[in-house]
This record gives sequence, C-alpha cells and structure tokens, in this order.
Amino acid sequence: MTQPFLTHPSTKYKHSFIEAVIEFKQSKIQAYDALSLVNLKRDFNSYVTAEKNKAKGIGLLANQVPYALYWLIDQDRFIGRLRLRYYDNEYLLENTGHIGYNIRPSAQKQGYGKLILKLGLEKAKARGFTKVLLTCKSTNLGSRKIIEANGGQLAKTKQIDDTGLLRLYYWIKPN
Repeated sequence: MTQPFLTHPSTKYKHSFIEAVIEFKQSKIQAYDALSLVNLKRDFNSYVTAEKNKAKGIGLLANQVPYALYWLIDQDRFIGRLRLRYYDNEYLLENTGHIGYNIRPSAQKQGYGKLILKLGLEKAKARGFTKVLLTCKSTNLGSRKIIEANGGQLAKTKQIDDTGLLRLYYWIKPN
C-alpha cells in the first residue's frame, strides 16, 4: 500500500479530480466554483497546462503571484490541492498567505488536511522559506486545528466585514 503523496497536476487523475469538483459544487464549498465541468471533461489537458503555467507567472489573475500547485493523491485518488505561492505581495499578506489548501468533502476529517499542510511545508522549506503565512476565517475550525497542529502561531486577527467575521493570520516555521 502506497502512502499519500503530493504531485503536480496530471491528466492521469482526470476522473478522480472531476469527481472531487462535483463534490465541491454539490457541497456549496466555493473552492472550485470557477471551473466548468463541461470544459474539464472536454479538454482536461488544457486545464492541467494552465495550472502548470501559473508557476511561470503565466495566466495569473490580478494580485496573484506565481505558485506551484500540488495535488494530494492517495491510491490513485485525488484528495486535495495545495498552492505554494512563491513570494509576498500586499494582497497575499492581507488575504491568502503563502499556502492555501483544500480537501475534497468526502475525504475531510480523515487526517488529510494535516498531512497536505505538512507535505506543503516540506516543499516550502525546500524552496528556501524560513517562515510561511497561512490565513483562515475564524469560523473555519477545521483549518485552525490543522494549522495549529502543524506549528502555526497566531500572529494577528483582522475583521473581514461588518458581520464581525475575522481572518486569522498564522506563521509557521517549516521544519
């Protein structure tokens, strides 16, 4: 039995990835809202190529910095994704952080979140990061637990809107 691992996006996992996107859309979690299932099914290779190009700074949205995208795979099944953003900008420091991740709904609460962040921190260390910023909403208890379990130290909180919702800012030193 193989251990779960991080890999770059690959057409090898097309069907499992599309299944995960369907799960996210059905669960109303907004992680994959911008993806068209029709386009993914028709031309998955273009999606994979576009995601790989983001590491080169090609096809980025406003405020984005180049990033590596990794997929967590377990037994040939797409479990989740992790973005490792290569450097800071003002938007990143106030909103997204260096690492962002998500786990498909059917695989949540099984230890994959803690694992994907642990593996992502290893990638960050290999890229020369001495500390990594992660952010999450105060209502995201699962993410808070994952970040803290991986050594995250709460640095600040900031009100997001007039509902009182807070964004939490954690720094982690990759081991």
